Amino acid sequence: MIARYTRPEMGLIWDIDARFSKMLEVEVSVAEVQAKLGIIPRASAAQIKKKAQFSVKRIHELEKKTKHDVIAFVSNVAEHVGPFGRYVHFGMTSSDVLDTAFSLQVREAGNVLKETLDFLERTIKILIRKHQDTLCAGRTHGMFAEPTTFAYKMAGHLAELQRNRKRLERALDQMRICKLSGAVGTYSNQPAKVEALVARKLKLEPETIATQVVPRDRHAELIFSLALLGTGFERLAVELRHLQRSEVGEVVEGFSKGQKGSSAMPHKKNPISAENITGCARLLRSYVSSSLENVPLWHERDISHSSVERVMFPDAFILADYAAHRLAVLLEGLHVDKKKMQENIALSQGQLFSSQVLLALVDKGLDRELAYYHVQRLCHSLGRGDHLQEKILKDPELKQLLKPKEVREIFGSMRIRKDLKNSLRKVM
Repeated sequence: MIARYTRPEMGLIWDIDARFSKMLEVEVSVAEVQAKLGIIPRASAAQIKKKAQFSVKRIHELEKKTKHDVIAFVSNVAEHVGPFGRYVHFGMTSSDVLDTAFSLQVREAGNVLKETLDFLERTIKILIRKHQDTLCAGRTHGMFAEPTTFAYKMAGHLAELQRNRKRLERALDQMRICKLSGAVGTYSNQPAKVEALVARKLKLEPETIATQVVPRDRHAELIFSLALLGTGFERLAVELRHLQRSEVGEVVEGFSKGQKGSSAMPHKKNPISAENITGCARLLRSYVSSSLENVPLWHERDISHSSVERVMFPDAFILADYAAHRLAVLLEGLHVDKKKMQENIALSQGQLFSSQVLLALVDKGLDRELAYYHVQRLCHSLGRGDHLQEKILKDPELKQLLKPKEVREIFGSMRIRKDLKNSLRKVM
């Protein structure tokens, strides 16, 4: 991922040095367990632990000749260890160290992402608490529908975030895998006990049944959970983009001193953060198809998945982390224009309460179709400056059914706020 969208904490996890460091951690752990079981000399494990290190520059030099990065890595580590270097990678195949080290990277990346999601969740909760009484227009098809509150809008997005976090947790848990069963996964060169003990040491779980690699359905589930997480970000970002439109104007992204919105139009304050988050979500979703195509490998393995994963996983985690953080900062600095929300409610001329009028008429004994007809008739006859409440109060037929006090109660908002406040507790 380009530096522009890479936060340092997440970027470091996917750095080439970090990748080889995790591979080295696996190699050292395997040597220690093998020595404990008497598979290799204890002195060799001690020397590997003491002297094992690597040089990225040297690995690249060796790879030019070997055309194999794991062999180059093992050879470089062995160079540092000395005579006992022959026991580095003993009984292992490349995928053993790659897949197990990858599990360590994913766990670390998941922890960083969780912290960013904590920040986002806290920010949404602050908005919810602050705007429990901020009434605004609910919209369907982009048109006025019924009243809601800004807090309730945000609560829906918070609930989605909480669901997506649970999905992500499950997917991350499925990736806590240690695979040390060797070529084609048959434990032909070392016993399963090595895998079990190394797994315990690294706080991972042995793969149930491996081929030569960890089956890639696990990886696909993780990518899907990240894509769904990003799509949740986008749903909120799209809402904020619509609410910032000039003719709506209910919220405004923070605009810092010296910031400019357009090279040609000085007046512009554009929803750039929300638009950026939309773009990040598109990229995240694009990885889903690649992750699914990585599942059906040939026989016990091929490496068609390898090139995809070298790009896909760093990018997906970096993008998800970046988008989550940018969304949190956006919400932290969001200006919510309560006055504009009230003005927009007024623009509906009371039509936001049409469904409640309909139910009130039905409750009075009017046939539903006839009640619908009367409410629709009045709504469609509204002219400039008219209001549905006044139309009802003056209508010869409806004023016989609804008392003025009942009409005023329908167009009031207190009972709506009470119901919505009670619902907010579910996510807070």
